[in-house]
Amino acid sequence: MSVNGLLARIADAAIMRDDEKASVARSVETLKGRIKAHFAGQVADCFVFGSYSRGTNLTRAMDENSDVDVMVVFSDGSSQPQTYLDRLRRFAQACYSTSEIEQSSPTIVLSLNHIRFELVPAINNWGSLKIPAKASDLANWQETDPHGFTEKLTAANKARNSLIKPLARVMKYWNARAGHPFESYALEKVVVEQDYSNISLARSFLGDLFMPERERAYWNWTAPPVRSPQLRDYFYAVVKDLTLGWWAAQWRKDAISRLQTAVSKAKEWDVSGRYDTSADDELKWVLPAPD
Repeated sequence: MSVNGLLARIADAAIMRDDEKASVARSVETLKGRIKAHFAGQVADCFVFGSYSRGTNLTRAMDENSDVDVMVVFSDGSSQPQTYLDRLRRFAQACYSTSEIEQSSPTIVLSLNHIRFELVPAINNWGSLKIPAKASDLANWQETDPHGFTEKLTAANKARNSLIKPLARVMKYWNARAGHPFESYALEKVVVEQDYSNISLARSFLGDLFMPERERAYWNWTAPPVRSPQLRDYFYAVVKDLTLGWWAAQWRKDAISRLQTAVSKAKEWDVSGRYDTSADDELKWVLPAPD
């Protein structure tokens, strides 16, 4: 299997199949209906956001922490964040008494057998939505634009031949297998905001000799490469620049280092034309093909 084939297989495996998608959709509608009925006018809006709505989430089989984010906008914005979190906890206990319920600041996590919801309370403050700030922040609330990033992702995906969403799923698959060195949203931002303008499509002369016939159509032997960037090209670019701040835990840095070492070696083989065997062998330790 080629590097590009491996990455495409991972990205495709992460997409929910129709039966799972239908089951999740029913649970989402049931949850929204119960929220509106339980709070009876206290909720101004309730909607799904995050990676599930963007199409960059993983299946539970690939990441047991994969979830569906639901924002619950309360009509009365005069209370502190914990008040709204307590309201959501009581709602979950009343309507899902046998389910696993926990607070994972600043959300209430509701774990069902087939899906994990994160309920995020929000208030509308002079036209802008605010959600509880993380415990490490000094403020109680932080502004959020749940649809703004989705628009950026959609634009980037359109500009890059619809390969940014698959790339995000590939990177999140690695992230899950590595123990989540990145927060999911932060990793998606890295993928979307990466500068892809200097992607190298060059191969060595040896690579040309090894190149299979199915690839030759993309190349001109006497001129610079003319093929369009593929998923692997964007993958190489993201991994090369992947980093965390100096304050990050060492295990997180080590996870990135292992990925970069494996991908660097794989790229060397890929450029030399031996991607069907050796490049794939280098990557399988950090990105094994899904079952």
